[in-house]
Amino acid sequence: MIKALDLTKQYGPAVVLDIPELEIRTGERFGLVGNNGAGKTTLFSLILDLIRATKGAVHSKGLNVAQSAEWKAYTGSFLDETFLIGFLTPEEYFRFVGKLYGMNESDVFSFLEKFEAFFNGEVLGRDKYIRDLSKGNQKKTGIAAALLGSPEVIILDEPFANLDPSSQIRLKNLIRELERDRTVLISSHDLSHVTEVCERIVVLEKGKIIRDIQANQDTLQELEAYFSA
Repeated sequence: MIKALDLTKQYGPAVVLDIPELEIRTGERFGLVGNNGAGKTTLFSLILDLIRATKGAVHSKGLNVAQSAEWKAYTGSFLDETFLIGFLTPEEYFRFVGKLYGMNESDVFSFLEKFEAFFNGEVLGRDKYIRDLSKGNQKKTGIAAALLGSPEVIILDEPFANLDPSSQIRLKNLIRELERDRTVLISSHDLSHVTEVCERIVVLEKGKIIRDIQANQDTLQELEAYFSA
């Protein structure tokens, strides 16, 4: 589904990402963990063609993301609040995103019914612009928008940050309930959450892949031992 080959990102003399090869298979729940500055957001930004690689390329279903826009039609993502349009209400934003996927208003709000518990009455019907929502509710808006249209590839950067415990649990349930043919990429500082929802976990350190783990009952303990060493 997604393949990075000889992928390098460099700012001046500093190499912030150096991945000889990485393949993420169709339907995989892929977790990316690492300390601040490890290169997690850089990798996701390269996959989404938000920045250009110094060397190498990322392919999505065989398409070079830097040379084609076709992959955007089946990819949903939320990295941070810059993906939102602050002067719109959540309802207006969802309508806008839905139109990009060819969804009418009825389809959009029918789809959003599954997020009722996740929104917890704090996102829709509040007569607020997105910029006036709390950080947590902005994140809920962005995550729901990333899932609109049931994209084949879903990329979420730190989706559990700024969410209260109830919302974190509800988000994990939403991720688990996604169709198994959806490819989901999640980065997180929370090792517990990522090991609960991801079947494969890659550890980045200073831009390099240090570990590539098929998750099992001992993975959380293994990761905690690694990061506490």
